Amino acid sequence: MPDVSETLLPGVGVRHEFVTASGERVAVLTHRTGRREIAVYDRADPDRCTAVLHLSHDDTRTLAELLGASPVSEAVSAVQQRLEGLAIEWVTIPAGSPVVGTTLAEGAFRTRTGASIVAVVRGASTIPAPEPDHRFEVGEVAVAVGTTDGLAQLRNLLAP
Repeated sequence: MPDVSETLLPGVGVRHEFVTASGERVAVLTHRTGRREIAVYDRADPDRCTAVLHLSHDDTRTLAELLGASPVSEAVSAVQQRLEGLAIEWVTIPAGSPVVGTTLAEGAFRTRTGASIVAVVRGASTIPAPEPDHRFEVGEVAVAVGTTDGLAQLRNLLAP
């Protein structure tokens, strides 16, 4: 199985990339909205896409079924449908962010935005359900859930 690299794209979503057995580089960009794009890169110029497919949620499910997705994928999709209106965001804390050195409690983010920070990724470690006294550091990634509106407000507070 090929190695898959994951890149968090703040405000956009997540990009996963891998190289196929025949040497083609492929990326799947999953937007916060659930929309996906599949890009195939030029072998001679790795910065140039030779093809990009823009897939809706239904297109994605159809393609996954055709490629032999497991029943687990279907179960996850069903749960996502029951959680309509709920979104997940990964926000990297940049240098110069006003929250660097402050705690979750001091930020009162849930009260101010309606979005909840449910985990913090620091390097290779994940801090699930961080305590109110957790102090933010540059480079940490806050994982939050809420409405898209609340998450946009939170993103503006964490990484203005």
